[in-house]
Parts: sequence; structure tokens; C-alpha cells
Amino acid sequence: MKEILILYFSKYGATELLAREIANGVDSVEGVSSKIRTVPSIPISNKKNDDIPDQGPPYIEKQDLFDCDGLILGSPCRFGNMAAELKYFLDNTTNEWINNALSEKPAGVFTSSGSMHGGQESTLLTMAIPLLHHGMLLTGIPFSEKELSTTREGGTPYGPSHVSDEKTRKILSPDEVSLARALGKRISRIAKQLN
Repeated sequence: MKEILILYFSKYGATELLAREIANGVDSVEGVSSKIRTVPSIPISNKKNDDIPDQGPPYIEKQDLFDCDGLILGSPCRFGNMAAELKYFLDNTTNEWINNALSEKPAGVFTSSGSMHGGQESTLLTMAIPLLHHGMLLTGIPFSEKELSTTREGGTPYGPSHVSDEKTRKILSPDEVSLARALGKRISRIAKQLN
């Protein structure tokens, strides 16, 4: 059984919605399962934030990077960049980089923003760069997915996205759901073909 790691940070839940739909896409491919993980918030004070979340997925462990057969990384947009929490985690994966934990594995990225022009594509690119350094095989969503041409909400060829505001924070559009599931399926199929 192949395992695709879906690692994300979500402060208000919009990015988590995409993670869950991507997992549905992963799990729809026979012989592949999803493993959802998150990263802790960065403490504002000197107090360390090691508390395990009361709900939602557990925090990632570095061994998860070695064990997975593919990785799909997600973050909300932070001024056109990935969230500091996710960057902090990635900045501390030197040992995994040296030991090729992610090398030759398929990867994808996803994001959410609070506005239509909130920096979605640049955020996806900022997440792609460390994955390329890790030797991953980055993939996006091809235009054969018709929703890329029809969406009026989120969705990019770089990866799934969600436009979130106060009204739609907890609701994905049908196109956003379809594109999220398409990336999950694509990464799963590639992982199967690679091994």
C-alpha cells in the first residue's frame, strides 16, 4: 500500500478543507492511502508550543517524510508566501534533505487565500521551491481538468486553491473540490507508477 502524506498549516480551517478533499482524491486510487498531518503554531513568546491538538490531525514527525511515497503540501497565503509555521518546519529538514528522505517522490502544493487576488500562485511557488531542493518530482494540475478553465473561485495549474471570505470560509466550490481531488488522484497514480 502506497501512502501519500498531506502536510498543511491552517489557522482558520480553509486550507484544511482542501487537505480533506485532496485526501479523498488520494484514497480513491486503489492501493494508495492518505496520511494527513499538520505543523504546530509558532509561539509568540518564549513558551514552547508542544501541546498536541485537541482535534484535527496530529503534528508531523520527521520520520513521516521518509515513510511517505509522495507529499502534498498546503498553506494559507501570507502576503503571497507560505505561512511561517510551514516554512519553519521546512527550514528544519536539513537532515532529511541530506538523507534523501523525499528524493524521487511525487509532490504537489495547495493553498487558500482571503481574496481572489491574494497571492495564490506565488504562495504555491514558494512551497514548490523547497520541494525541488529535496529532489521531489513536482506536479500540478493539467488543463485536461476542465474546471481549470471554468472556475470563478480557486484553482490554478500550480495546484488547488480556495478563495475564502467570511461567507465561504467553510465551503469549497464544486470546482475547488474537483481540482483538489484531481491533484490527490494524480499524485497517487504517479506514486504507483514510480515504484
